[in-house]
Parts: sequence; C-alpha cells; structure tokens
Amino acid sequence: MTELTVLVVGSGGREHALASALTRDPAVARVHVAPGNPGSWALSRRQGLAPDDPLFAQLTGLDPLDGTAVVALAERLGAGLVVIGPEAPLVAGVADQVRQAGLACFGPSAAAAQLEGSKQFAKQIMAAAGVPTARSHYCADPDQAARALDQFGPPYVVKADGLASGKGVVVTDDRAQALAHAAACGQVVIEEFLDGPEVSLFAISDGCRALPLLPAQDFKRVGADDTGPNTGGMGAYTPLPWAPADLTAVTMARVIEPTIAEMARRGTPFVGLLYAGLALTSRGLRVVEFNARFGDPETQAILPLLRTGLGQLLLAAAQGRLDQVGPLSWQEGSCLTVVLAAQGYPGRPQAGSPVGGSALEQPPAGVEVIQAGTAWDAAGRLVAAGGRVLDVVARGADLAQARAAAYAAIDQLDVPGLFCRPDIALRAAQGSIDPPADL
Repeated sequence: MTELTVLVVGSGGREHALASALTRDPAVARVHVAPGNPGSWALSRRQGLAPDDPLFAQLTGLDPLDGTAVVALAERLGAGLVVIGPEAPLVAGVADQVRQAGLACFGPSAAAAQLEGSKQFAKQIMAAAGVPTARSHYCADPDQAARALDQFGPPYVVKADGLASGKGVVVTDDRAQALAHAAACGQVVIEEFLDGPEVSLFAISDGCRALPLLPAQDFKRVGADDTGPNTGGMGAYTPLPWAPADLTAVTMARVIEPTIAEMARRGTPFVGLLYAGLALTSRGLRVVEFNARFGDPETQAILPLLRTGLGQLLLAAAQGRLDQVGPLSWQEGSCLTVVLAAQGYPGRPQAGSPVGGSALEQPPAGVEVIQAGTAWDAAGRLVAAGGRVLDVVARGADLAQARAAAYAAIDQLDVPGLFCRPDIALRAAQGSIDPPADL
C-alpha cells in the first residue's frame, strides 16, 4: 500500500484525536486537520508546514461547510482520504461533493446522515428495521408536545428534531421546563424515559458491512453524580468491565446490521461511523439515539486502544472493502478521558482564560492532552475558546490506574478558568454498576 495523506475536516477535540490516532498508522504519511485548532495545527508544523505558508492559511481558514473548498484543499494536499468529523458538514452534503470529485471519503452522504440530522427519520428507520427503541411521538407544536408529555409522564425526555451540537436533549421532572424546551425547538421528538445504564457502540460501515469498535460509556450531565444540565459529554471510558459479555454481538445483530441493511435497501447506503447510543433497560436493550460520525468524547477514549491502523481501516470503509480488513485488534488495558470545560458551560462558557501547565507541554507517560476549544490570543497565549476546552486522555492496566493517571495529569495543568467532573468512571472502577441480567 502506498503511503497515505489524510485530510481530517473539523476543529474540535474529536478531530485532534482522530489525527493523533492516524499518525500511529504506519501506512499514513501525512495528516492535516482543517480548520483545526492550535493542538492539531502542531501536527502540520511537525510535517514541515510553516505558519507563513499560504497552504497553512488555507488549512486553518477552511469552512467545513464549503464542499468546494474542502475538495480544492484535499486535491492540493494530494489527500488519498478525506475524513469528515462534525455532523453539520455531513448533513449539508460535503461528503457527497468529495465523492463526486473522485476522492475517497469517510463519512455518510447527506441522505444517510439524516440518521443524526433528524430524530424522526431515525425513528422511522428503526421501526422499518425492527430495531428496539423508546416509544415516542413527533410533535410540531406546543399542544402536541403537551399531550405527549402527559402520555409518558416524568421524567420527561424532549429532543430537538434537528442538529443541536449535543445540547438538544432535555431530561427533567419539571413539566414546564420540558414544555419550554419543546417550544424553543419547534419540532421535537418526545419519548418515554429509559432506565438503566447507557452505553455507546461505534461501528465502521462500508455501506454493506460493519465492524464494531469497543463499547464505551460517556457522561452527559455537567456535574458530579449526574447532576445539572446535559452537555456534549464530560468524559468517557472503555472497555466496560461491568457490561454483559455479549453486548457487542447483540448490538450488532439487533441494531447496527439491521440499520445498515435498511439504509442500503432504501438506496442510501451508510458509509462512515454509525454511533448507537444505547440504554440497557430492565426490559432489554433500547436505542437512545443514532449519530452519523465519531462521538465526542468517546472517540478520545476508544482510539488509543486501537491496534489496527486507523487510516487503513477508514480507507477500506470508504472504498467498500471492509471484508478485506478482518476483526479489529486492540491493546490491553483501559482508557479514560476527562473533559475540562470553561466556566459557564454548557450555558455561556467564559472564553479567554489561559491554558497551560507541564502536562500540556510534556504529558506524563500514558497520557495525552487533546485540545478541543483552544485558540491563540493577540499576545500569543493559548486560551480557552469554547465550551469543552481540553480532553485529558490516560491509559492504564485497569480503570483505576487510568483514572489515577488522568486526574494526576489534570493537577499538573494551569487552567484557572476550567473545571471537570471528579467522578468519570468512578462507579465502574468501584464495581458498583449493575447491568441488566438479559439484553
């Protein structure tokens, strides 16, 4: 196989983590992230691209929603593979434009990305494919929303029908709050509350076949002990020592494979990363949601354990030949990521606080600090420039070791304007999560 140049489209922690994992694939010669962030720009600089190079300006100034610009940049770089990270460009059809230009692209078409772009569409696909999920109602006005809330009762689950950057879901016992969220969103899906622990399972698909990654668990609430509002995710870990041994096999058979088959049957094959958010309820496995791309922050925890070359894997999916890859290979041990967010997140995060410390400049062994929402200020200082700012990723022989390494590294950061949850993976490490007896 010739050495591969990869263009990763996006600017957050997920894209930085993807780029970092791609550099570990011996078949990958170069990785560029556009528009990227100060963390991922360092990859380009290490590959000899100077900050005053016009190509560097084109990289950092890319609009991910501009398919024409993405194609032009990929061609200029000689990219053999384009990986589209965020959901918005996928729903906008950027992957379609990349493929129409004759370039290999990992990411679903606009039609297939509706699995994430519309909660109602995803429910229709699940119904057609026989995939187990929560009972729900689509509501287009406040009166319909009120009736649906009263049918299901508290806790109320209200989901914006379109993209919402991980903040479109409200789970609350307060009916007025649920109604207000429905009114603010306009079109929503209201569904029954699902009990039991939640799990994420990612699967790489080439449109016909799918290969699972390790299952992970993320933490949506902003505060310790799952308190406060939902966020895009405050941390994640893998593997799951408490999960049923057949979790992945059952999810592939009941959820992933039927969904991939239904999308292909409709003439909109899903090529990319299908993310299944699952609830392991007292009544069995149920799908909470689908996403059409690598999830954040689960990606940061999963990819460090992947032994199979990521570039070769994603290229095989993009070219419809996952059957040539075989079962994926994984490192031993556990991996955990803890998100450091700006004060005020997920409401109005405070930008501009300094970001530094020895763990950022020279991370301890087994630790990586992924930049998500950072920028350089006018004085050249690294500062917070988003809600979720850093992801501290740590590996260990088990979860207890990974947790200890991650939180020790956080103590070595100088981030006065950031906060994190202190309990990421704590219950799992303590062995206090009880899975259902039967999936």
